[in-house]
Amino acid sequence: MDTEKSIKILKEKGIRATPQRIALLHLLEGNKTHPSAEEVYEQVKKNYPFISRATVYNNLEIFARKGIIKEITIDDKRRRFDPDTKPHHHFFCEKCEKVFDIPFEEIPLEIPEEIKEFGILSYSLELCGVCANCKRKEGS
Repeated sequence: MDTEKSIKILKEKGIRATPQRIALLHLLEGNKTHPSAEEVYEQVKKNYPFISRATVYNNLEIFARKGIIKEITIDDKRRRFDPDTKPHHHFFCEKCEKVFDIPFEEIPLEIPEEIKEFGILSYSLELCGVCANCKRKEGS
């Protein structure tokens, strides 16, 4: 993501464009690792050594509130963030603690009869278990 695009996104959401916020957006763009706030902090401080944890945490919260990123709660040890705001599901490996995306269409959801007339705006499915790589390691 170039700087102009970052500035445009921030302005559209009513957020002042600062170098730190632009750096956070650059770091998150296309990131499929679902990083924790601490992981984001460790990465961004390489280029901004004087950035504080509070600045990173606060801006991630602002980005999530404004819909630029999503906070996902699949990992009970830490808050994680996903720059992909399109509907999709997640799988959490309890061994390696990685989070994997699952396309929305892969697991169709049958809406229960009791809530068919509700106005459902969104839903997500969180699966937990052991990923294929960790399963292979267990078997060897």
